Parts: sequence; structure tokens; C-alpha cells
Amino acid sequence: MKLKLYFLETRPQFLILPLVLCFLGTAIAWFYYGYFNLGHALLATFGLLMAHTSVNTINDYCDYKSGVDLATKRTPFSGGSGMLPAALLKPAEVLWMTVITFLIAAGVGIYFVIVTGWQLLPLLFVGALCIFLYTPVILKQKWPEWSPGVGLGSLPVLGAYFIQTSAYTWPVVIASIPSGILVCNLLFLNEFPDTEADKTANRKTTPIIMGKQKASKIYAALTLLVYIWIIVWVIAGTMPVYSLLALLTLPIAIKAMKGAKHYQDMNQLLPAMAANVLVVLLTQFLLGVGYILAKAF
Repeated sequence: MKLKLYFLETRPQFLILPLVLCFLGTAIAWFYYGYFNLGHALLATFGLLMAHTSVNTINDYCDYKSGVDLATKRTPFSGGSGMLPAALLKPAEVLWMTVITFLIAAGVGIYFVIVTGWQLLPLLFVGALCIFLYTPVILKQKWPEWSPGVGLGSLPVLGAYFIQTSAYTWPVVIASIPSGILVCNLLFLNEFPDTEADKTANRKTTPIIMGKQKASKIYAALTLLVYIWIIVWVIAGTMPVYSLLALLTLPIAIKAMKGAKHYQDMNQLLPAMAANVLVVLLTQFLLGVGYILAKAF
């Protein structure tokens, strides 16, 4: 019974994201180098799963301690796991989950620094800062959504690529930008139902600072930027033409953008949040498939 509670505390529905990120980074590496190390890919995915789990658990712990969890209207996409407010787990247990999963992730990271190169270290350091500073510090600054976009979006793609190639290149940096925007948007839209609760902890999310009406427009602009970015760099020849497969998610993105405009109506916002999750995952997955097809054909 306890193991099931620990599993639910990790918010497993959100742990699909690290799988997709590692897939994309590895696919890009295969496109440029024609090979990949399966063992390294699997270990990197495991390490990122542990890092993402530590993010979820430390956020739950901090939200409970600050009282935000007690004021939040929980949805399937926002408001935490609910384990602590329901007293199903103790705060100390969740904190220990954070420590253990982070140490495992750090161990995997150190291993890859040793076997692939010290240039991975700055990336891991920035990622670690994004994990531990996001809830207690970054959320209390303006525009905090950049942090998950970087730490749980672009950097994992770059890291998965580096682990295979021991190098960074401008083409992979360019290819990682959509991931950063998409993950930023994942947090962005999920913040809408939490604005009142977040205000109690002096948080400065964009929907709070700018208001939901303006924030919904920024969300739409960022969503469209993902597709424009891919199209521009395909035309420029930096991304393969098969990358345009990612545009297949545009109808879903339009649904999310329309729902975000009706943020005051949860019957429309919740389907928009669900569509947003699909856009984040499927766009990156199709982008990775595009790189694989480009190499194969």
C-alpha cells in the first residue's frame, strides 16, 4: 500500500516527459552521427526520470509547507499530487523521496561526466539549480516559467545529445528550443487554476503578474512560435524536412489556445490543459521521429 502511495507521489502521469526528451536528444544524435549507445540512452533516461521525480516531490513538499496546497483547487494537471494535504504521506517521507531521487540522478550525471566529458557538468549544474530553486526562489520572481523550460526542456535534450556525442553543436541547440518553449507552456497553462493559491505564497507567475487575459495571449504566441521556429529552420536547412511532422499537432494546439482564452470557465480550461499536455509530448515525439526518418531516408 505504501509503495503505491510513493508511486502516486511521483505524479507518474508527468513522467512521460523525460522519456520523450531523451528520445528526442538521442534521435538528433543519431541523425548527425549515425549511431547511438543504447545503454547510455537508457541510463540517461533513468537519470532524468529520477531528476524529474525529485522536482515533483520537492514542489509538493514546498507547496504543503507554504500552505499553497491547502488553498489549491486541484485538477488532473495542476495542484500537486494531493498526498500531503490528504495526510496519506508525511512531509518527511516526501522530503526523503526528493533527496534519494536527486542523489540517484546526481550519481548518473557524475558517471556521464566521467565517461563523456566535463562539458556536461555546467548543464547538470544549471539543471540542479532549476530543480531546487524553482519553488522556494524562482517562483517568487517575475517570469518564473523560464526555469522549467530550461531545466526540464532544452537542457535534457542537449544532455541526451551530449551523452551520445560528447559535443554540443548549434543545430542541436536550435532543435532544443521548441522543447524549452513547450515545457514552459506546460507549466504556464497549468498555473491558471492556481493563481489565487499562489498569491498566498507571494508567487509571481505570469498569470498573476499580467492577468489571465494577457497571459492567455502570451501562451498562444509561445505555442505558435514553436511551429514557426521549426518551419523557419527547416527552410534554412538546419533542421531536416521531416521535422515538419511536428506540425501535425497544430490542430490540438489550436484547441488548447482557444480553451485558454476562456480561462474563467473550467469546463473549457480543463480540456485546453489536456490538449496542451498532448501538444507538449506529441510535438517533441514527432520531432524525434522526423530526425529518425530523415536519417533513414
